[in-house]
Amino acid sequence: MIPVFGRGRPSLHGLMGVAMELGLRGEALRVVSDVDTAIAYGSGSVPVLSTPCLIALCEQAAIAALADRLPAGVTSVGMRVQIDHLQPTPVGQEVSAEAVLKHVEGRRLTFSVAVNDHRGLVAAGKVTRVIVDVERFMDKTRD
Repeated sequence: MIPVFGRGRPSLHGLMGVAMELGLRGEALRVVSDVDTAIAYGSGSVPVLSTPCLIALCEQAAIAALADRLPAGVTSVGMRVQIDHLQPTPVGQEVSAEAVLKHVEGRRLTFSVAVNDHRGLVAAGKVTRVIVDVERFMDKTRD
C-alpha cells in the first residue's frame, strides 16, 4: 500500500494514513444510446459513441476503483486524460471501461484505462485524478 499525502503538508484534513494499493480496479458499463453519440455531444456528425462520453466512462471507472477508500469530505477530481479512441461503437452496443491504478505521486493517482465492446478494444489511455479535501477545493470556486 502506498500512503497518499498532500504535497508539503503532513496531512490533508485527516487523509494521512489513507493508502492506495497499486492494481486497484474499477469498471463502468454503458449501453450506447442516442444521447451518447457524437451528434448529441456536438463532437462529430456520426451516430456512434462520442469521445467525450467515452472519456466520462473512463473517469467513472477510475472513480469506481476508489469507491469506499476515501474518508468523508475527501474526493478525487479529474486532472488529466490521455486517450486514443480507436474504434467506433454504434448505438445499442454495450461498452465497458476498466481503470487500473498504476502510479501514485503525492495526491495524484494515475490509472491506465481500456474501453472494450463485443468486438474488442475501443480505446486506451491514462486518467489522472487528484485527491482533494472537498471544502478546500470548493473554496477555490468562490470569489
